[in-house]
Amino acid sequence: MKHGWIRIVLPAVLVSTVFPAFFIAQIAQTAQTEQAIGPYARIAIMRALDGHTVDLEAGYIRHLEWHREAKDTFRWYSYTVWASTERQRWIIYATFGHTAASLSNPISPAEDERDNLLNVLPHAQFLGNGVYEFLSGLSRGNGVPTPTLRAEYTTVELNQGAGKAFEVALAAEQSKLQGETLWYRMVVGGNTPSYVRLRPRATLAAILDEYADQALPDKVSGLISKMTVETLNLRPNMLVNVTPETAR
Repeated sequence: MKHGWIRIVLPAVLVSTVFPAFFIAQIAQTAQTEQAIGPYARIAIMRALDGHTVDLEAGYIRHLEWHREAKDTFRWYSYTVWASTERQRWIIYATFGHTAASLSNPISPAEDERDNLLNVLPHAQFLGNGVYEFLSGLSRGNGVPTPTLRAEYTTVELNQGAGKAFEVALAAEQSKLQGETLWYRMVVGGNTPSYVRLRPRATLAAILDEYADQALPDKVSGLISKMTVETLNLRPNMLVNVTPETAR
């Protein structure tokens, strides 16, 4: 009877100690994942050389396959510029949610460059490559875009010295944001102060229906030297570690 009592109670003790430990481990893992989302993004753009559109897309797809085979952990997004006066059909590629350390340590940079030179560079002109900092106080979202099939992409260049006033004005309107709205400030890679706003949306109709909401506060109009609003199409065949969200 004594040994039978032990056989019954011992599993209960194990259940009471092991399961909490399991849940604690899961919570810790979730916390680590959340902490791993850093504020930095790399956003770059390229266009096909004349007559090389098909070759560029095929070569870029091959290059992304190299990233997969190399077990790259970065999440690579790729968009085609759809509505634009200057950049129609250009490709914007980006990776989001990095700490400074992670962004500074890409996988196998020498091999990456070698494959890039082989598959992409013969067919493309690179026209921008910047590091941006996500501004949570101006945004709605965590800085890593939902991979919807469409997105509104706004670039803003300010007059010199206007950055602080611009951010204060947008922060005052942050509570009014209705959908995912992500603001990034350029850190290196171009003229500053410059900003990018990304608003992922499932459909073009959603972007058009929210047209009035895209307007910036009137008080910032005098701070802006140039502003461009474009529409992007996500390229499902040009993603790494990103699963596109289908329209509902």
